[in-house]
Amino acid sequence: MAQIKANGITLEYEDYGDESAPPILLIMGLGAQLTLWPMELVEALTGRGFRVIRYDNRDIGLSEKFDSAGVPSIPVTVLKARFGFRPRVPYTLSDMAADAVGLLDALDIPQAHIVGASMGGMIAQLVAVEHGKRTASLTSIMSTTGHRRLPQAEKEALAALTTRPKNMEMANILAHGKRLSRAIGSPAYPVAEDRLEQNIRANFGRSFHPQGLPRQLAAILADGDRRKRLSQVKAPTLVLHGEADPLVKVEAGRDTAAHIQGAELKVIPGMGHDLPVELVDEIADAIANHARKAA
Repeated sequence: MAQIKANGITLEYEDYGDESAPPILLIMGLGAQLTLWPMELVEALTGRGFRVIRYDNRDIGLSEKFDSAGVPSIPVTVLKARFGFRPRVPYTLSDMAADAVGLLDALDIPQAHIVGASMGGMIAQLVAVEHGKRTASLTSIMSTTGHRRLPQAEKEALAALTTRPKNMEMANILAHGKRLSRAIGSPAYPVAEDRLEQNIRANFGRSFHPQGLPRQLAAILADGDRRKRLSQVKAPTLVLHGEADPLVKVEAGRDTAAHIQGAELKVIPGMGHDLPVELVDEIADAIANHARKAA
């Protein structure tokens, strides 16, 4: 655990592996702490010869919070974005991409393999678009182009992600976490009950800051459709997506790959909107092989 100044804010990060090895930067998704990158995946990547850095995005985990910016109205943000107006938001996905590059600056890393999941995939895409020279390769996992006409999330999955627990009692925190896991997780790889409960308790004990989620969501909504911008990506790109993802449908992964020149698409059967331990080796192999080919 360590904190560092990056892009003018404080970010919490963890750094694993040989510092002289090729670096992989892991960027997590909406309302998710760095701990949602399973340690098994981190260890699998370091075992394949990489330096691995994971961090808390702004407004989540142990990184700097933006409570003074207030909570944006999501319905208003949706309406403005839909009718072509630029919503006023506390910060943008481009700001969050600049955070990622600021972290590389602070760690004196000139270029890294950028890997993002869900919202983190959107941020990773913008790192590749706006900071191309810093991007050795791009891996976009269970993410999207932001195109409005793509299939929408299943209602249960979206509700589970955006609903807060009734209160801070552990019983309600556990119930909320289990509901979320069941709603968005991989149907072929359900998380074992004891592991799931252990993870929920650990993440809650580390940090609980649901106020950041609507600000991050507003940043997603305000960013809109990235398809034209994705045509600018020069970094070798891999798109990974679960065939059974109920939150970001597999069509979004296909759309992402279709709009990045030369992108490779890998669809994983039975995978939902999570990173099951049973798929760690398959995912680590895909990321590592892609990074080696890019190098």
